Amino acid sequence: MKKLVAENSFWELFPDAAIGILAVRDMRPAAEVPPEDAAAVARLLRDANEQANRHLTSNTISENEAVRVWRETYRMFKTKKGARCSIENLLKRVLKGNPVGSITPSVDVYNAISLKYALPVGGEDLDSLAGDLRLGVTEGGDAFLPLGEDAEDPTLPGELCYRDDEGAVCRCWNWRDGQRTALTDDSANAILVVECVDPARRADLEAALDEFAALMERYLGASIEVRAVVDRAHPELVIEP
Repeated sequence: MKKLVAENSFWELFPDAAIGILAVRDMRPAAEVPPEDAAAVARLLRDANEQANRHLTSNTISENEAVRVWRETYRMFKTKKGARCSIENLLKRVLKGNPVGSITPSVDVYNAISLKYALPVGGEDLDSLAGDLRLGVTEGGDAFLPLGEDAEDPTLPGELCYRDDEGAVCRCWNWRDGQRTALTDDSANAILVVECVDPARRADLEAALDEFAALMERYLGASIEVRAVVDRAHPELVIEP
């Protein structure tokens, strides 16, 4: 059995946070997604780039509310220099007229959800996780090979990260994924997350999670095994029996 566990150290920092969770199984490999479905997902992503503009009321990226709240969040724990929330990186591209492009259907789906709702979205290969997936403040030294890099870069003391029994899974909360558990074109089973630190946006989180699940079913042929929200009252969730 595998669980998602948000530890006490996380809730001490962010008591009002909520994390939407999907555990999905039997996703189609990218090569088996019908061309018309891949094209439809690419269109969804293009539309989401346009929809993201409603979250951009200032030409200064840090002054936009969807980014400002995460800038404040990242001041609450130790981070790598320059680390930013994943949604800031996406919205910055839109602001600069460099929209997020198509990669693969699964990645396009979660980028589309992230842009449309201006919430951080991520995913990990469920089969690659070693034991439970835990979110909390670490003592540092957790093994981590960043996606796209050749050198290990272990966590820092006081850093907030996702980790499992073998090391860090995603650094600085949702800043950067590691190679070991990253989703690939052939990943069949995944845990997908949508994160929210603003309690006033809980309804947006719920809507994003529902649309995310529907798109994974429609275009990736996935079975939604778990759809739930982790909060302080419900800090643990079974993601694989």
